[in-house]
Amino acid sequence: MRAAVLIWVFLLCLCLPCAAETKIEPAYPVPQYIEKLLEIAVNELGYTEKNGYSKYGEWAGNPQAQWCAEYLCWCVDQVDQALGTKLLKKVYPMYSGQNVGLRWFLKQGRYVARNGHVEEWGSQWYVGEEETLSSGSYVPQPGDWVFYTVDGINTSHVAMVEYCTVDEKGVIRAHVLEGNLPDRVQRNSHELKDPRVLGYGTPRDIVDTVMRYGCEGVKVQSLQDKLVYLGYLDQQYATGFYGPSTTQAVMKFQQDTGKEPTGIANHHTQLTLSEVYAVKYWNDDSNFQVVSDEAGG
Repeated sequence: MRAAVLIWVFLLCLCLPCAAETKIEPAYPVPQYIEKLLEIAVNELGYTEKNGYSKYGEWAGNPQAQWCAEYLCWCVDQVDQALGTKLLKKVYPMYSGQNVGLRWFLKQGRYVARNGHVEEWGSQWYVGEEETLSSGSYVPQPGDWVFYTVDGINTSHVAMVEYCTVDEKGVIRAHVLEGNLPDRVQRNSHELKDPRVLGYGTPRDIVDTVMRYGCEGVKVQSLQDKLVYLGYLDQQYATGFYGPSTTQAVMKFQQDTGKEPTGIANHHTQLTLSEVYAVKYWNDDSNFQVVSDEAGG
């Protein structure tokens, strides 16, 4: 594992930040908890492990662990203690194993793939938009977690976005805070189209993803809830897992709306489903509480 980390450091050094960069303002509001999270993470800059020991690993239960994820999780826990929030395991994952963090964000519906495509799922797009997400187009936001890879498949490292910049040539870089680099907490950066980046875990619900048999998570649950409301799926099958019943329900909906009945909830199927659902919902009087003139005063 240590050898892999050293290789990772060498690769990162090939992409040092260039001069004349302008800081990009976040596209979304930065809540207090993210400001506090970044403050805590920055205050840890320079912390260095000792003979393989780190306080982050000890906090997570393994003092000798490779501690890039433990550093970030520890910072989130510090925010929870300082602000009385409950971010850990809800907004951010608590983990140490390979791929666990990425899969957690994916299941929460808050993972953005760098290339706009999620393995075993499909393409992505910004919520409600017609255009699919193109490779390297997502500008990560403060507080996003970056998942890196060496083999192009599995996560090998994780860091947190502090801010992004753009240079005079239009090249955008994400500036990150990361632990275990190779033995301390440091700042680093990468270009958005860097192939070593698998994707980003974000605290914001900003993208939708093609769903198909075997997918699981909150986005699947949302899809199923709409199918149930529209009468295509029985409530007992709205479990958050995309199984045979959901496949059949999607096929029936696709047939009824003039689409190819693949059973895969692709981009246009999801957009159409949301539109049909919204029309029925807003025309369904049972969804609204009617207040009489007497009750209203």
